[in-house]
Amino acid sequence: MKVKVFHTLHNYHLKDLPKDILTGIIIAAVSIPISMGYAEVSGIPAIYGLYGSVFPIILFALFSTSPQFIFGVDAAPAAIVGAAMATLGIPAGSQEAMQYVPMMALFAGLWLLLFYFLRAGRMVDFISTPVMGGFISGIAVTIILMQIPKVLGSGSGSGELLELLEDILEALRHVNLLSVALGGISLTIIVAARRFMPKFPMAVVIMAAGVLLTCVGHVDQHGVRLLSEVEPGMPGLVLPAFGDVDLSQVAGRGLMVAVVVMAETLLSENNFAFRNGYKIDDNQEILACAAGNIAASLVSCCPVNGSISRTSMNDQYGGRTQAVSIVAGLSMAVLLLFGTGFIGYLPVPVLTAIVISALMKVVEFDLAKRLYRVSRNEFYIFVAAFLSVLMLGTIYGVIIGILLSFVAVILKATNPPRAFLGVIPGRDGFYDMGKNRYAYEIEHVVIYQFSESLFFANIKMFQEDIENSIREDTKVVIVDAGGVTNIDITAADRLEMLAESLRKRKIRFYMTEHRDTVNAQMRGLGIGHLIEEGRVRRTITAALHDAGIVEPYPLEGLDEKERRLILSIPAEAENTLEEFAWAFGDDTVAQIEKRVHHVLQGIHQLPDLEELAEEGLEKRLETWHSLGAIDEDEILRRMELHMDELPDNMTEEDNRTVVLELIEKRRRRIMEQLRRENPDVLEKLKASRARLERRLEKQNPEAAKRLHEWEKKMDL
Repeated sequence: MKVKVFHTLHNYHLKDLPKDILTGIIIAAVSIPISMGYAEVSGIPAIYGLYGSVFPIILFALFSTSPQFIFGVDAAPAAIVGAAMATLGIPAGSQEAMQYVPMMALFAGLWLLLFYFLRAGRMVDFISTPVMGGFISGIAVTIILMQIPKVLGSGSGSGELLELLEDILEALRHVNLLSVALGGISLTIIVAARRFMPKFPMAVVIMAAGVLLTCVGHVDQHGVRLLSEVEPGMPGLVLPAFGDVDLSQVAGRGLMVAVVVMAETLLSENNFAFRNGYKIDDNQEILACAAGNIAASLVSCCPVNGSISRTSMNDQYGGRTQAVSIVAGLSMAVLLLFGTGFIGYLPVPVLTAIVISALMKVVEFDLAKRLYRVSRNEFYIFVAAFLSVLMLGTIYGVIIGILLSFVAVILKATNPPRAFLGVIPGRDGFYDMGKNRYAYEIEHVVIYQFSESLFFANIKMFQEDIENSIREDTKVVIVDAGGVTNIDITAADRLEMLAESLRKRKIRFYMTEHRDTVNAQMRGLGIGHLIEEGRVRRTITAALHDAGIVEPYPLEGLDEKERRLILSIPAEAENTLEEFAWAFGDDTVAQIEKRVHHVLQGIHQLPDLEELAEEGLEKRLETWHSLGAIDEDEILRRMELHMDELPDNMTEEDNRTVVLELIEKRRRRIMEQLRRENPDVLEKLKASRARLERRLEKQNPEAAKRLHEWEKKMDL
């Protein structure tokens, strides 16, 4: 395995240096409160968060292939370690915590190093977005709940949800109102600045204001807690003392941290890479994470991780390479050598507000809303991952999250897209009868399309779909297996039984359209005799011909007159608004209305009616030229219903009359064309108009009433 060093600095452009230096200084300044806060969450003194923002971030930059991802003390590892400390009964800030926490960072680094050699980056592919989103959101909410007692004037909370709620209730009994005010005002300002001044480092300003309040207002004399004073100087390197800790505990927790660090960092890095158009080496990113965590352990820091919040800030300020990380690390070193005096003046509620504001960006409730709208199963998986972390802790959350990822895969595989196919007279191919009005079933034939590999968890559904579709007159069953790439032994046995059952009922069974590798699997699984018996054909057409069915296919429930009618319909007319219904579902009417508004907007932009009168409506309906006559007529009628939305220069009665006459002229032209070319469709148009009028009167009765009055006045 070839290791790349300072990959993002190769062919570095000096013109990027000023922006990288400025961004690095901003990242260092923002990291001060965040790193100190998360260090306390993990159970060690805040100063060690600053120590973890020097060598770990520089070592990560040494190996990383991502030009913009920022490493450092962050939420997820801190939460896991903090929860582990609470579970082990080790007090935060104690000497015992100072032994255990760095050892967890060391073992996390060693596990990550093992993952690197095993090329385990692909494991992340098996953790779905809902699982990771729920897991990270659960961690973020847990840490926020841990911070609330600190805003109220007490110490940090610990444990899972019930314990955290107890800590909050206890803190409420001894609340310090000034502490609450400082925390609340700080949080409000940061959140507002994020919305209105997203590139302004308000967290740094709030931190400076907190120090000023202590110096001038002496808020500590009113019960507001301050951070402990920090001695200047760089951290000393500490070699691990394996005999002072329970190795089974730190190794186990280190594994959990390593999995979370790898998963969260790689998922986030790939997200930024995709968004900004570059590629990363997943396996080397694991090595970079390992180096960062081993370095953190040597300065007695907690485990470190890729930081989404600081990377987002780097993205906002235009950082180009890992030079940003190097500048941030060196800036933190300068602070530790010469600028630690102000840290003892920083009010805890102000620091806590900065930490909470950063965590609020991590909570992915927007993802939850999106999943709720588009995929209820994935939404429930998100909620399960979220609640498992919140109720059971991060360690069980990791385990449950990984299990849920596999559950998500199984759920998708056990409920794949599937359909029954038919043919459209005069058209080649086979069509989903549920989505095509003019697709008809071939007489005595069932064509079933299954778009997933066949295995033990979905073969019963496959079998039941086919059996439930068979009628007394069915003679042929054809499976379109174009989406089937694999068959397991359970599915093979069931296929054999299904084919035998259909044979006894004198029904021919065929599998078609699949890749030749599936045939090799069938032979290996002992059902190669289906191939030898001719029950496996390359195409649906070949299977139909083998069954003695040739074109023109006899269609179920379609007489010759109806066949001629379908053959005379232009291709663009057969999908029309059915395509809208297929694409937009319940939003079909809203989408039609949206396009009506688009046409009206085009009329808005005309200086007067002369241009509209010259070009007619055809040019304004360019996007609707693929519509059939019936559906274009509906669009025109809906335009008439929106006459009140014409611009000011067209509000006079005469102008409205001109627009209405133009629309009606187009509708009459449609009817005349159908009368000449397709009288049968003309009758359908008349029936459609009657149905449309009833719908419009229900949808917008006032507008329909006004339109009828105008038509009566115009004698239309």
